[in-house]
Amino acid sequence: MIERYSRPEMRAIWTEENKFRAWLEVELCACEAWADLGVIPKEDTVKLRQNATFNIDRIYEIEQETRHDVIAFTRAVSESLGEERKWVHYGLTSTDVVDTAMGYLLKQANDILEQDILRFIGILKEKALAYKHTPMMGRTHGVHAEPTTFGLKMALWHEEMIRNLERFRHAADGVQYGKISGAVGTYANIDPSVEEFVCRKLGTKAAPISTQTLQRDRHAEYLATLALIATSLEKFATEVRALQKSEVREVEEAFAKGQKGSSAMPHKRNPIGSENISGLARVIRGHMVSAYENVSLWHERDISHSSVERIILPDATMLLNYMLNRFGNIVKNLTVFPENMKRNMARTYGVPFSGRILTKLIDKGFSREQAYDTVQPRAMQAWEEQRQFREIVESTPEITEVLSAEEIEDAFNPSWHLKHVDTIFAKLGLE
Repeated sequence: MIERYSRPEMRAIWTEENKFRAWLEVELCACEAWADLGVIPKEDTVKLRQNATFNIDRIYEIEQETRHDVIAFTRAVSESLGEERKWVHYGLTSTDVVDTAMGYLLKQANDILEQDILRFIGILKEKALAYKHTPMMGRTHGVHAEPTTFGLKMALWHEEMIRNLERFRHAADGVQYGKISGAVGTYANIDPSVEEFVCRKLGTKAAPISTQTLQRDRHAEYLATLALIATSLEKFATEVRALQKSEVREVEEAFAKGQKGSSAMPHKRNPIGSENISGLARVIRGHMVSAYENVSLWHERDISHSSVERIILPDATMLLNYMLNRFGNIVKNLTVFPENMKRNMARTYGVPFSGRILTKLIDKGFSREQAYDTVQPRAMQAWEEQRQFREIVESTPEITEVLSAEEIEDAFNPSWHLKHVDTIFAKLGLE
C-alpha cells in the first residue's frame, strides 16, 4: 500500500523485516517444541534463540538462485549459526512457516483494527447523544419524507458499527490460525504437538485439519468482513457528502485554516475526506473478490493464492486502518448546522405532515382510500403552487368539516414525529 493511505503502526506490521521476523519466530518455536519432545538438544535451542538472525539483502541474493523465498530465508538464517543450524526448518514444509506466520501477523493487525472500530463506535455514541433531539428532515429517495433527528442518524450508524464489530471479531478469529502439519496435512514428518506448541506460543490457534495450507475460505470471510466494514464507512461518508451540498448544508467537514478547495474556485469547501473514504472502499471490495478467487486451490495446495495475498492482506488491513481513523476524525470534528436543518424542514411547504392529516381523517371515519384521495391532491397543489400545505388544508371543506383548528395545528407539530426518540435510544443502550 502506498504510504499516503497507510498509518505507521499498521505499516510496520507488513514490512519485509517484520515478515521475516515472524517466519523466524515460527522456526524457533518449532525447534523449542522439538526440544520438549527430546528430539533437539535443549542447549541447541538456546543457541538458536540467541544467535539466529537474518539479513534481508542476503535473503534476496540467495533467492535469485533458489527462486524460492522460504529456502532463501532458511539458508540466510543458517549462515548466522554454527552446528545447530541443522535444526532450522526441521520436519517443516514452507507453508508451515508462511501460513502460521501469516496468522500471527494478522493477529497483530487485527488487534489494531479492533481498537480502531471501538474508537469509532465511541465517537458515534458521543455524536448521537449530543444531537439526540436536534430535528432535521428525513429523506427517502432523496425527497423530504418526515422529521427525524440528527442524533438518530448517528445512533443508526453506531448500531451498524456494533454489528460490524461482532462480524470482525468472528472473522478475525477465523484467520488467527496456524498449521504445522507437513506437505499434505498428515503430520508425516512432524509431531502434531509441535503445531499446538507453536500456535500457543504465538497466541494463535492450531487448525483442526489442513492440507499443506490453511483453507482459504477463512481468508475470504475475513476480506468480505473488511469489505463490509469499508462499505459501511462509505455509506456514512456518502451521507456526509449529500448533507454538505450547498443547497442543503446541514453538516460540513472541518475546513482547516489555510486549506484550499479548488485551484480555480477559491470559494470551494469540498467534502474531500468523505470522498476519499468512498474511493478506498472500492479498493477493499476489489480485494474481497480476489480473496474469493483464492478459495479454489488445486488438491492439497498450489501457489496461485500466494501472489494475491502478498497484496490483498497487507493492503486491506492498512486501508481499513486508515479509513477508520480518517473518517472517525471527520465525524468527531464534523460541523453541524441545526439552523440549516430547521430551514430545510420548512422548504417543502409543510407537505411532510401529509401523513398526519391522512391518519387524523381515518380516525374521523374516512376510509383509507377516501382519506388518501383527499390529502394527496392538496399536497400536490402545495408542491406545484409553492404554497403552504397547511393553508390549503385549512381552506378545504372536506377536511375542516371533520378536523378542528386545534387538530390541524397538532398535525403540523414536528414533535409528534420525535416523541419516541428517547425510547429508541434506550433500546440501543445509548443513555
